[in-house]
Amino acid sequence: MKRVAARLVPKELNFLQKEHRKQVAEDMIFRASTDPTFMKRIITGDETWVYEYDMQTSQQSSEWRFENEPKPKRPRQSRSKIKVMLTVFFDYRGVVHSEFLPEGQTVNKEYYLGVMRRLRENIRRKRPDLWKDNSWILHHDNAPSHKAIIVQEFLAKNTTNVIDQAPYSPDMAPCDFFLFPKLKLPLRGRRFESIDAIKENSQKVLKLIPQSAYEKCMEDWVNRWHSCIALDGAYFEGDKINFNE
Repeated sequence: MKRVAARLVPKELNFLQKEHRKQVAEDMIFRASTDPTFMKRIITGDETWVYEYDMQTSQQSSEWRFENEPKPKRPRQSRSKIKVMLTVFFDYRGVVHSEFLPEGQTVNKEYYLGVMRRLRENIRRKRPDLWKDNSWILHHDNAPSHKAIIVQEFLAKNTTNVIDQAPYSPDMAPCDFFLFPKLKLPLRGRRFESIDAIKENSQKVLKLIPQSAYEKCMEDWVNRWHSCIALDGAYFEGDKINFNE
């Protein structure tokens, strides 16, 4: 035995929530196994805050020292209050659409409806193969603005295929387990002099992420569905799971 620290999770899941997570994972695995193009047709997205200053991780701030040297010290710091919200949608090939929330606005149903319109236009331009036969599949979470009636009506009117995302499940949302950490890590520990600088540097980081990383993200997503099922819908981050058992 060894002593291990607890891992923070978004919520203490009840039985029904675990069953829902498991059901979503099983459905996704079935669709991926019966349709070779399924994973290549998904366009997933979400919103996140990008800060004028965000602290470095412990790993980033570590330094090489000899054994008899004292450990490095750093003052306690916190995130800046200056921030901008970024919305990103991507597929296995890369970013399809990204935009920043205009100053003074909030992500409400009217704004998100506009995001859906702009996303469709970018799919038409950047993914003509998916646009031609309307074969693309939308994946987003259960935020109120995403599930608003006017948004649902717009998606239904345009016969947009939408796949389910279980609530309280960032471990099965590609933006949360892949894109946003990959975007924010190079920005940590850096100070930007303005909102425009935050936007410019965020877009630079997004453009530097190679297509191979997005392809691997989709592979990892499938593995996460298997992990969810193996643990009966419980959170699985940090657990070593033997799928042969």
